[in-house]
Amino acid sequence: MLYFRFKRLKLIKRLLQVHQRQIRIIFTCVLFTLMQINAFGQKELAITIDDPNTVETPMLSWNERDDAILKTLDKHKIKVALFVCGMRVDDANGNTLLQKWDGKNHLICNHSYSHLYYNAKSKTSSVFIADFYKGDSIIKNFKNYTRLFRFPYLKEGNTEAKRDSMRAAMNKSGYRNGQVTIDASDWYIDEQIAVALQKDSNADLTPYKEYYIKHILDRANYYDSLAKRVFQKDIKHTLLIHHSLLNALFLDDLLSALTANGWKLIDAKKAYKDAVFSKTPLIVPCGESLVWQCAKEIEKFASNLRYPAEDGEYEEELLKHYVQEYELRAGKK
Repeated sequence: MLYFRFKRLKLIKRLLQVHQRQIRIIFTCVLFTLMQINAFGQKELAITIDDPNTVETPMLSWNERDDAILKTLDKHKIKVALFVCGMRVDDANGNTLLQKWDGKNHLICNHSYSHLYYNAKSKTSSVFIADFYKGDSIIKNFKNYTRLFRFPYLKEGNTEAKRDSMRAAMNKSGYRNGQVTIDASDWYIDEQIAVALQKDSNADLTPYKEYYIKHILDRANYYDSLAKRVFQKDIKHTLLIHHSLLNALFLDDLLSALTANGWKLIDAKKAYKDAVFSKTPLIVPCGESLVWQCAKEIEKFASNLRYPAEDGEYEEELLKHYVQEYELRAGKK
């Protein structure tokens, strides 16, 4: 009888020890989860807009297109960084456009004068730097003039010498790189909208809107995930989009979708205070998203990165298929 009592007590003790180990494991998992939540908190994103212009487009005049974009930004209560390519606004209409953005207290930044492709062998550092200064001359008298420079096509030099020469020129002039963390191909979707409207001025643009939102959410999630793996923390993101008919029509839908998907929209000035924007990756050729560049420096990530990071060629078949599927569902084919 005593023997069985002793065995039962040993069994109970062993069960208690197992239970205590399980409690410790559960506690450790909960603690780790809480640490992860603290490390990876609210996703934050600022909008940056390239290439303001006064070109006429289908559906809207340049003034209507511009007003629609500004109205959307007012609605969402955010201030963006406007990256100005000088040749696109170097006239009276262009000055009127910039005055409106300056009056709304958006950052007025440099995107060169001629939008040169710096990675081309024919584009020397001296030619590119002169164009950089010419672009600066177009914007320097605005009250919200900000010394941020965005490389055209996000190409920062195809040789070490070209990369470093431009960085030295920016440092000398008090400029910082107006880096993008979330790159995308909104410009390609905008081009395809123009093609559709040329064929039919009453074309249903719903599939383009839907694909645009899907595309940006996908790219935002991709670069945010990559950033977390590269930096082991959250960063404040900057999204590149363009001053276009696409965004005049659908920017409000996009910003609402971003918010609904857990993104907090913040001002560009706040985003560019993040320490991540002080990084200067030493890759050649240099360029693409800042997150992409930093990942390229790390061997375990580098082999999984496509080049270029973003381009219309990646979206061509996907968008075409999406539009065709939409038309079939809508009974238009």
